[in-house]
Amino acid sequence: MKHKHGHNPFKNEEITEETKDSVQENTPSDSEQPEASENSDFDKLKEDFDNLNNQYLRLAADFDNYRKRQEAERENLLKFGTENALKKMIEVLDNFERGKKSLENIEDCQKVKESFDLVHKQVIEALNKLGMEEIKAEGEEFDPNFHEAVMRTPTDEYPENTIISELQKGYKMGDKVLRPTLVNVATAS
Repeated sequence: MKHKHGHNPFKNEEITEETKDSVQENTPSDSEQPEASENSDFDKLKEDFDNLNNQYLRLAADFDNYRKRQEAERENLLKFGTENALKKMIEVLDNFERGKKSLENIEDCQKVKESFDLVHKQVIEALNKLGMEEIKAEGEEFDPNFHEAVMRTPTDEYPENTIISELQKGYKMGDKVLRPTLVNVATAS
């Protein structure tokens, strides 16, 4: 007599194509699993790219700002150097002005006058090339930005606040006053 052990329902079951298909439908395919992995890799790469791109843009902007600051500092140094040179030359110009006035009435020194005038003209031209301009004063309306009133004269000959005379020339470079003009200003009598 044959002894039967407990029945195993899987023991005699044949594996058919139908059973393989049903098993494959229930398990995720090989192509579906890597797709999720590829998406997360792509998202990470995209995030890394965006971060690096943002860092590059910030770095480029910082460098551009640095370049502009360096250029402005260089221009300021040149301008400051020119300004100091002009201030020193004004004193030389003052001495020329004084010498010119002292020689005006000497008739027998024509050659000295001509030489002096030539040098004076050359100094003024050189200073003008550096950007220095004389501040107009006599006959102009008093402007405290360009003129310094050291005298006030009551008069009816000129309108009030008109500059009657220039006591010392003033100079500017662009909009910057190197030295204001010392003036005598008309006031109401």
